[in-house]
Amino acid sequence: MSAVLPLSSSNSGNSAVSTVSSVPSAMEQILQVEALSVSFDGFKAVDALSLSIHRDELRVIIGPNGAGKTTLLDMICGKTRPTSGSVRFNGRELVGLPEHEIVRAGVGRKFQTPSVYEDLTVMENFEISIPGKQDVLGSIFFRRKAHVLERIHAVAQEVFLQSMLHQRAGRLSHGQKQWLEIGMLLIQSPELLLLDEPVAGMSPREREQTGDLLRRISRGKSVIVIEHDMDFVKRIASKVTVLHQGRLLSEGSAAQVQSDPRVIDVYLGH
Repeated sequence: MSAVLPLSSSNSGNSAVSTVSSVPSAMEQILQVEALSVSFDGFKAVDALSLSIHRDELRVIIGPNGAGKTTLLDMICGKTRPTSGSVRFNGRELVGLPEHEIVRAGVGRKFQTPSVYEDLTVMENFEISIPGKQDVLGSIFFRRKAHVLERIHAVAQEVFLQSMLHQRAGRLSHGQKQWLEIGMLLIQSPELLLLDEPVAGMSPREREQTGDLLRRISRGKSVIVIEHDMDFVKRIASKVTVLHQGRLLSEGSAAQVQSDPRVIDVYLGH
């Protein structure tokens, strides 16, 4: 299931910004990964990797299978614990924190395969994404508050599902399920979204709409996307990071990495 965080966290980014107000927002680093490594049975899936993500940035990570892309996201969100290195989010060290603490800090994760409650409606999927429920009765009354319903409708509109709110999630197309899961994160206003192949299995029209959606999202938060389709990458990316064998191979604009002979050799040329 997608990771979600408390509704009240929508203002969490403001306090972080205020502490460094002298620095333009676009230049602030929200995430710093330093010398990050992880080994599985002696195999280094990620090897001394360092990178940083700025506020309001849409970063795309590409690379061949086994490059360490998904493992990197797993370590950022706490699903996998690094062998060594550091992951700092808003100046806070995430390594060693449980997943739910990282969620509460403002990091939302969507996995490659959409995971929604197919027997529930789109509205109900949005409702149960709101944490902080003390019991079933309290949950019902909490969810029905006007400001919560207003937020659900706004997010449903943003992810193209306003007309589907009373449709069971299991009847949605694959692309619509991807949108629903993104919406289940957005409703909580995380500061950083980690999206693993969000357009996989989508129709061309759905991919185009998702590209527009991701660009809109990144104007108010930071987004890291793992993707393989270079046409889609060129359409959305602020900056592209290329991984190979767990290491940073190249970084820059889509045009820059596409013309890098090393990237052509190990990835784009195949």
